[in-house]
Amino acid sequence: MSEFEQEKQNRNGALVGVLILLLLGLAVMAYLWSSKNAECNTCKNEKKELLADMEGMNQMMAGYVGDMSKDLKADLKSMLSAYDEMKLKNQADADSMARQQQEIQSLLEKVERGKWNARELFRFQKENESLRRIMRGYVIKIDSLETSLVKVNTDLTNTQTELTQTSEQLSQTQESLNQAEGLVKKGSKLQAFNFYSTGLKERFNSTMTETSRARNCVQIKSSFTISENPIAKGGKKMVYMQIIAPEGKTLQAKSGNVLQTENGPVPYSDKKEIDYQNQRIDLAIFYRLNGEELAKGNYKVKIYCQGQLIGTDNFTLK
Repeated sequence: MSEFEQEKQNRNGALVGVLILLLLGLAVMAYLWSSKNAECNTCKNEKKELLADMEGMNQMMAGYVGDMSKDLKADLKSMLSAYDEMKLKNQADADSMARQQQEIQSLLEKVERGKWNARELFRFQKENESLRRIMRGYVIKIDSLETSLVKVNTDLTNTQTELTQTSEQLSQTQESLNQAEGLVKKGSKLQAFNFYSTGLKERFNSTMTETSRARNCVQIKSSFTISENPIAKGGKKMVYMQIIAPEGKTLQAKSGNVLQTENGPVPYSDKKEIDYQNQRIDLAIFYRLNGEELAKGNYKVKIYCQGQLIGTDNFTLK
């Protein structure tokens, strides 16, 4: 065999091999296409069956969908109202609760938009459950806050009760102290006794002698004794004498001679300072008329010390 024939024979063999490979490839592709086509047909048939089942289920549940929709609407509206009340109780979370209300309102609008099949309504129910779980968290938080507030109010009430009791005890103590102070003040009050009050006239030798004649009187004298008192405060004390004329006017050397007493301001006639050391002390206070004419009648004498009336006397001028 020549070289040319040999080369031709080799080329034909290669072509035959390529054809065989192509045929095998086509066979494989035809098998795969047939297999995939069968799978697609199976999927289509299964889809049709599923759609048919779903349609059957929707038809079967058609009687329940309306009631479920009504329940869902009522539940969503109830949550909206609940959030309105919770926002009043918890102002700190009012904004976040308002956002939850917007989501609830959006879902409610979807439910009210038209008829829904059971599958879609089931999805809405899932969303509703999720929203309700979020709301439950706010409820728990508000309950916790209210419990804390009740505890705080209880503590405040108990504290207020204790303060009231303490205040009452302090008032009672203060009242006791006031009573004790009153008793001490009453017990420490000085008393004047052994009074002798009279008018004085001047003799030719410039000495003074008693007189009961109003026209002869140039001075008025009141002598008395202040009693001992061991609980009174000792020391320098001012003793005031008030002489009241028959017409009710107080005899005064100066119009500004006024002392403050426990019963208000009282005009006085004259005064004298003493050094009281809790023992009896005798003294006399003189009031000089300085040309003042006296009326006939009964004159009253009142003695004051430390703002208290400690004794009284009277005398008559004719």
